Amino acid sequence: MEQDRNLNPDTDDLPLCANTNHILVRHYVLDLTVHFDRKVVSGSVVLFLQPCSGVMTRPQDGFEFGAREGESTQEAEKSQHAPLCSFQEVNTIKDRATDLDLTRVGTAAVDLEGPAIKNREGLVNATGENIQSSHWCGNTCDSDFTLVLDCCDLAVSKVEEVDVTSVPAMSSHLAEISSERTGDSSVSPQAALIQNVISMPSSQWRQQHQLFSQCTRAPGVQDGSSLDFYTDRWSLQVRKRGISSPQEFPRVLRICYETRPTGGSVRWTKDQDNRVCVYTAGSPINNRALFPCQEPPVAMSTWQATVRAPSECVVLMSGEEQAVPIGDGDTCFLIWNYYVTMPMPASTFTLAVGHWLQVSAEIPPALEKELKDRMDCGKRPKPGAEARTEAGLVSSLGSSTTEVVKDSTVQTGSGDQTTRSDSALCYSSLEDERLPVTDYSGMVDDGISCSHGDYPCRFTEQSAGSQRVIPHRVFAPVSLLQKAQIGVLPLLPRCLAAANAVLGVHPFPRLDVLIVPAGFSSLGMASPHIIFLSQSVLYAENPGSGEGTLSLCGSRLCHEIAHSWFGLVIGARDWTEEWISEGFATYLEDIIWALAQQLSLQETAEQSDLKALLRWRRLCDELQNSEEELQILRPNMENTGQVSESGSSTVKHALNPDKSFMQVHYLKGYFLLRFLASQVGEQQFSEFFRLFVKKYHGQLILSQDFLRMLLITFPDMARKGLTLSAIYADWLDRPGIPKWLYERSAVWSQARLVEEVKAEVVKWILLSQSQGKGRKRKRMEPKVNYKEVTSDQLVMLLELLLEEADLSMATIRTLQRTYNLQNQDAEYFYWSLSSSGYVHLLIQLLFIWHCILFTRLIYEIRGYILTSSERQSDIAGVS
Repeated sequence: MEQDRNLNPDTDDLPLCANTNHILVRHYVLDLTVHFDRKVVSGSVVLFLQPCSGVMTRPQDGFEFGAREGESTQEAEKSQHAPLCSFQEVNTIKDRATDLDLTRVGTAAVDLEGPAIKNREGLVNATGENIQSSHWCGNTCDSDFTLVLDCCDLAVSKVEEVDVTSVPAMSSHLAEISSERTGDSSVSPQAALIQNVISMPSSQWRQQHQLFSQCTRAPGVQDGSSLDFYTDRWSLQVRKRGISSPQEFPRVLRICYETRPTGGSVRWTKDQDNRVCVYTAGSPINNRALFPCQEPPVAMSTWQATVRAPSECVVLMSGEEQAVPIGDGDTCFLIWNYYVTMPMPASTFTLAVGHWLQVSAEIPPALEKELKDRMDCGKRPKPGAEARTEAGLVSSLGSSTTEVVKDSTVQTGSGDQTTRSDSALCYSSLEDERLPVTDYSGMVDDGISCSHGDYPCRFTEQSAGSQRVIPHRVFAPVSLLQKAQIGVLPLLPRCLAAANAVLGVHPFPRLDVLIVPAGFSSLGMASPHIIFLSQSVLYAENPGSGEGTLSLCGSRLCHEIAHSWFGLVIGARDWTEEWISEGFATYLEDIIWALAQQLSLQETAEQSDLKALLRWRRLCDELQNSEEELQILRPNMENTGQVSESGSSTVKHALNPDKSFMQVHYLKGYFLLRFLASQVGEQQFSEFFRLFVKKYHGQLILSQDFLRMLLITFPDMARKGLTLSAIYADWLDRPGIPKWLYERSAVWSQARLVEEVKAEVVKWILLSQSQGKGRKRKRMEPKVNYKEVTSDQLVMLLELLLEEADLSMATIRTLQRTYNLQNQDAEYFYWSLSSSGYVHLLIQLLFIWHCILFTRLIYEIRGYILTSSERQSDIAGVS
């Protein structure tokens, strides 16, 4: 990423430029076309705006999704008569987030073809920045109000005000407003109309969306005035001459633009079948290079999206109903429509377009018994079970684009439509098997009183409360259809049912799972209604690993499903507090996966201790090889959640390349939750999670919201010295490892599953010594009775063996054959074994070169610790 002049060169913070304390986007309507030939997305986004009635710079507890005019829950009740904002400093839009001064910009004309925007003299702007603008200074003055949006790598061609009064469907609303506004000229008809639509009750959301959609087709305002805009590296600013406050600013804007092939929000690539595709890649800059938006998480909004894509492609997106594509006239494109009714941050908008097929729910008879055996007994599938032709796979496992949508609508979860999805019945025999349902009701009152703003909430729907498994589909390229069928489809309903048993109502009405192209930067990524899953977690032949053939896929699914509750329906108010999302999902992953496996309490505890030890080792390595400032879970400390007067802020260290490969928020956050569970009891802690979800669903939180409610619910914690300040000091506001974690790791290292691994390690060391250096290799290797190990035990075994100074070539070959290491994915072992700084280089040798050159280099790299930057380059090379 190029160095930007708007950023302090000594920092790596990401600016969130949008002035959300002044004005908020309440609804987006996107109209996009995907061009694979040029690797761009073109089209428009229409913004429906609402000015704020107050400024909030300090964090408030439980900021609600959909709170009126950007206010906290506490402020909403008294906001009706709140004073308007003061805008003395808006003239130059200069604050600590962006350090911009708009008064420096000259007149410029847009040149979408060139690498830079030129001014009238044909010269690049004096600042050297990539500038696009209308006649900014000529038409506006310093006293004009400026709308600031987060925007990056977009070619904006036009910004215009939409004339919503010309929409026929608005006539009845206009007449109603006119009668109410007799004698009041302070609010324009345009503003009054949009406020009326935005304020419609959630029970009328379909009518509301129809009005939004019709407004987007209206022409621009023809009153002689115009909107002027300016873009820099991180933002788009819009002004209207003579408008000095957000209350006077236009309420509906249309922005025409085009993405750039190198834009950081989307990735243009090829799938495993070498066919073109594009998807939002979970970039640190979020979606600002896909459409101009308000990035701060407090800017909660709903959206509708129309996407045109080649007819042979499937379009998957965050949306509450499964889209049924329609033809686009005589073109070779299909049109896909999606929408959401729950207000969420713009960063959660997710898009994927490619030549994927839906994985069929029917198992070929030859595979059905093998699948059942492995699920129940951990047996290896019969040889040849995967030897199927591509044509056979397409016919028996996949569906074409048209078959995907045929007779396959989905229940909306909005209470006004009940429909059907064939894919929701996939593996019904597994779905209908009775999972042990733990009673978490305990202290929790089953009645739910929503504290968020008005939207169609599933938590209050009776039908949603009884829905253990939501409708779901799985998509993959042809070459991975069978692996997805064996490794994902049977696990998905189990994991969904287990998550429901642990956390309660599913926040979203449906779920798609997509196997993304190779090189995806993580094992998975959760968004509303869709999960991206790496091919690395798919089933691979692994004799001797028992349930391990499905363990990685199952645990990763549980992790991403847990994000539906923590990360999406409950979000972090300040993005620097990533542990609220990742630490919670890592902790819940183990609980949900154990329930999905139907483990006993003892088996659950043993598996949990083994995973804890692996994570402890990983955390120790990461803290030893990273900067201390990147190890803090609450880097803004007492300033967490605070923003500037305009609402802009920064995400600390978000652009640091090392941070992308760090797991401290996952691991240290996970251990903090284990520590808290140990203080109140695991059963009681699980009950508290459900109580917390019921209270805070649909809201944004800070660490203090969770911890304060916990301390109030369990007052005995204070008598143990566990105060809010003590938890901050030990876990959140400082680097390093708390004392409790050191002590607990000694207990985990003596767990039964760990002792079994240590016994196996001794066998391998003895074998290596018997085949030691200088001895001629024997034709017959000594017979050793190696114990079958789980996938987590195998990871631990390899870690411990890699700590040995000497391993013979013969031992490495035997290790490879015994555990079939060449069939394991190098990506999986990188993520699993990253507790050793030099492990990734070893893994490349062990799994790419099948260990042949391993022993020749092990002494050279012994003790070599990769720096973070070296580790990043190595990862890029492998992926």
